[in-house]
Amino acid sequence: MSSNATQEHTGELSQLCTLSARIGGDLLSTQASSGNSSIKLDGVLWIKASGKWMAHASRENILLPLDLAEVRQLVKRGADPAERYSSASIETAMHAVLPHRVVLHVHCVNTIAWAVRQDAPARLERQLKGLPWQWIPYVPSGLPLAREIEKALAASGRADILVLGNHGLVVGGEDCAAVQDLLSQVQQRLAICPRRPGPADYAALAELADGSSWDLPDDDGVHALGLDDIARAILSGGFLYPCQLMFSDSCAPGLFCPVSRPGSRDEWESRYRARPFLIVEGRGVVVKKTMTPAQRATMSGLAQVVQRISLTAPLRYLTETEVANSFSMVASRYA
Repeated sequence: MSSNATQEHTGELSQLCTLSARIGGDLLSTQASSGNSSIKLDGVLWIKASGKWMAHASRENILLPLDLAEVRQLVKRGADPAERYSSASIETAMHAVLPHRVVLHVHCVNTIAWAVRQDAPARLERQLKGLPWQWIPYVPSGLPLAREIEKALAASGRADILVLGNHGLVVGGEDCAAVQDLLSQVQQRLAICPRRPGPADYAALAELADGSSWDLPDDDGVHALGLDDIARAILSGGFLYPCQLMFSDSCAPGLFCPVSRPGSRDEWESRYRARPFLIVEGRGVVVKKTMTPAQRATMSGLAQVVQRISLTAPLRYLTETEVANSFSMVASRYA
């Protein structure tokens, strides 16, 4: 490789890191280690490694170089690259099969609020009219998603925007500037004004948390889960997207159902000690002091999503089979 080519690639990798850090630092676009970015340079797929946070791209090395031809050959043979490369993102296959040089996958809360609707394809047709977009029905991350994308693009032609049912958003382009511009257009068109519930009952929550293993969340926006009747009704219906599964080791969505304030501290601690958080009806939310940064960020994103869904929206929850098949994937994503 010539010195000029080396300098050019270094500059493009730097641009990808800058874009990744900016998008990763925006709660409305990406939470914790969810989402990923990549660029294809001279036969090398540079992709965000599993478990890395895009928000950290400016201060740590988050990109993993993979042989693009080898990755594509694995996909062609029906093997998931994420199983071949232990540090690779679960979405490596998707990034490899897309024709774009730069690919950005985000868990945009506005997009998810649309993508969990049963009528999402029809509604998005109006919202994204004129843009090169394609709807991808929900399939598990990894090789199944890459296959579904290949099939969709083979049938409809190239698309630079993919809305993933019950999942998120993918944007591709020739360079980082093109991806950023297209992402901004999508975000503007899909923006939803969130509901604004009243203030949390901080005095009651502090009393419950005092001297216990519980604490108040860092993000005040999380309290909407306990204050907004519509949000509570939505969450009681099931799992909207896989990231919710990081809080539980079972398929029961009861974790997201509100609880009433218990009669005593002993009852509070004994009944709910295994839960990472509690949605306290009419009060707000308390979280375990041991709750991880990834869990806190994901919970903040969830609150933002449900605040953008109306009570009358026809929702498409994950099926029991989809939930059961997603546990291992979610565990690896947030490792």
